[in-house]
Amino acid sequence: MATDIYSSPLSERYASKEMQYIFSQDMKFSTWRKLWIALAETEMELGLSENGKPVITQDMIDEMKEHIYDINYDVAKAREKEVRHDVMSHVYAYGQQCPKAAGIIHLGATSCYVGDNTDIIIMTEGLKLVRKKLINVIDKLAKFADEYKELPTLAFTHFQPAQPTTVGKRASLWLNEFLMDFEDLEFVLSTMKLLGSKGTTGTQASFKELFNDDNETIDKIDPMIAKKMGFEKCVAVSGQTYSRKTDTRVLNILAGIAASAHKMAGDIRLLQHLKEVEEPFEKSQIGSSAMAYKRNPMRSERICSLARYVMIDALNPQITSATQWFERTLDDSANKRLSVAEGFLACDGILDLCLNVVDGLVVYDKVISKRLNSELPFMATENIMMDAVKQGGNRQEMHEKIRELSMEAGKHVKQDGKDNDLLDLILNDPAFNLTEDDIAGCMDQTKYVGRSALQVEKFLANEVKPILDANKDILGAQAEINV
Repeated sequence: MATDIYSSPLSERYASKEMQYIFSQDMKFSTWRKLWIALAETEMELGLSENGKPVITQDMIDEMKEHIYDINYDVAKAREKEVRHDVMSHVYAYGQQCPKAAGIIHLGATSCYVGDNTDIIIMTEGLKLVRKKLINVIDKLAKFADEYKELPTLAFTHFQPAQPTTVGKRASLWLNEFLMDFEDLEFVLSTMKLLGSKGTTGTQASFKELFNDDNETIDKIDPMIAKKMGFEKCVAVSGQTYSRKTDTRVLNILAGIAASAHKMAGDIRLLQHLKEVEEPFEKSQIGSSAMAYKRNPMRSERICSLARYVMIDALNPQITSATQWFERTLDDSANKRLSVAEGFLACDGILDLCLNVVDGLVVYDKVISKRLNSELPFMATENIMMDAVKQGGNRQEMHEKIRELSMEAGKHVKQDGKDNDLLDLILNDPAFNLTEDDIAGCMDQTKYVGRSALQVEKFLANEVKPILDANKDILGAQAEINV
């Protein structure tokens, strides 16, 4: 590894080898060669000829297929330095390896034939890997939600104590947002289409020349290329490029996943502060260089950090799409090379971290119970008030009494630093006429979580399980965290 030049942290620290390969030079240029083969095969199969003789022969195709992966980068690089054109440099380099086919490589095509079709193929492969990891995050979260669906915990609105929920129900909220991302991802994946071979301004004028205005034959070119490259369709119309709005749809998916991950990781960070739930902490892990006792939620923090990058990165293709003039401009190229690749690499890192964190979450049920008990007296007052009325009390008078005693108990907690003594105050007030058993009965935590457990059960059974069952062949993925 070179240490005297910049190296992207996305490659060095965060993204998996799988995702890095998808955006590698080998993937890009071998795909270019596959596209040139698909074009040549299509032209041959459609009977492209000159003076009654076939322009393309099977031995040319066979020669091209022999050199898909042994890319002569040195030749292409030297040629690009001379001609300043990446596609023509690789046409030349490929031709050096395939002398029989050299004259027909890229026949009738423009640079965007390989450039844009490859971008679509790479983004599609990237989305498939994102989909696989997202499904596994959903699976692990579903198991966590199911395991803790009945464990009462203090809920928060505005980060202030609110009516209790359960640990599993809270996890189902994270899970629900990832399911929404999955639905969006499925839709965008289903709409991915190749550019096909449309020519310099999208009019296919070069193919009218090659095939002597035979529109019926020309209509077969794009469908045949799509099938050879594993796609159902090519776009119906285009300028020189596919619409850059495609990039916005793809990166919006990544940004949505990033936002869901940020929400979950942010909650975990707060819960770790409360000592209720903790992300995995390895035996030799160091939390702080100064404070040896610390266990920082560094993986959840990293999720949030990368997520902010992906969410902001999604703005790049929006602006690029909006500023493409007429049939094309080239101010998209440099931006796309950065924004699309790095958006995928960062999202990949986020999902690996999510897999790791969710798989190793530690739940401290006694801390959870203690905090809930410290706030439960305030939440139990409605039940206490109803029990007092049953004993003959007046509801309006009981309500005022509880309000006064709640203020007094709150003062003891906030100003005096004492424990919540509201129940003792109520027990010692003759107006309520309640026994210790009556009060204890109101302190059953499970009485206050509503339908939390049932909601989780129904959600998992009706919404999550069908998706997991349909994707059982890709479950069980483990994430390797580099740092």
